[in-house]
Amino acid sequence: MPNVPSASGLARRDQIRREAARLFAARGFLGVGVDEIGKAVGISGPGLYRHFAGKDAMLADLLVGISERLLEEGRRRAGGSEGPAAALDALIGGHVDFALDDRDLITLHDRELLNLRDEDRRTVRRLQRAYVELWVEEVRRAFPPLAAPAAEPVARAAVHAVFGLINSTPHSHGPNPAQGDERAGLTRDAMAALLRGLAHGAFSAAADAVAATAAVAAVEVTATDATTVTDAARA
Repeated sequence: MPNVPSASGLARRDQIRREAARLFAARGFLGVGVDEIGKAVGISGPGLYRHFAGKDAMLADLLVGISERLLEEGRRRAGGSEGPAAALDALIGGHVDFALDDRDLITLHDRELLNLRDEDRRTVRRLQRAYVELWVEEVRRAFPPLAAPAAEPVARAAVHAVFGLINSTPHSHGPNPAQGDERAGLTRDAMAALLRGLAHGAFSAAADAVAATAAVAAVEVTATDATTVTDAARA
């Protein structure tokens, strides 16, 4: 009979994941012990080893898991959309949802990636590169000026800038009742709408900048050609 985790076992693993992410984000991976995580979910520290091999395994599960989830969800959203603009909007919406609903994981990634084992860190980086490439492809499809070969670095820089914008949410959005955050802030829906608008605006600005540069270059080429023709006529 296959060793398939029970529904209660899966629910317990999810509970451990949530509490581990919360504690790691609040106090750092090195500042949290297995016993403390166990206490947070109502089991003994050693009891955690029935679900995870150790604290390192928990961190890997969280960071590799979210990288896999973002890539899979991104591919699903882009593939299920009608047209480039809709695909990009779906990608933006998915990442905004992640940023608003999984802020602990963003904090964890920013601070604890170097605490992963080398193999797990390479896996995260590989998944992240694939996720970036998905975005770059959709951005260049949605904005024709960015589709030119010379514009690829601009599209890539814009994608990273938008990630930075959206992923700054843990530092800019409140409140977060789960962490007892009482700072005044926008509602979730208002913040989501703001982030989506800013992301679209950033990509539009990148495309406009490329188009403007191309127009200036075309004018310069025309002027050079005209000068050449004039000089030839005089000769």
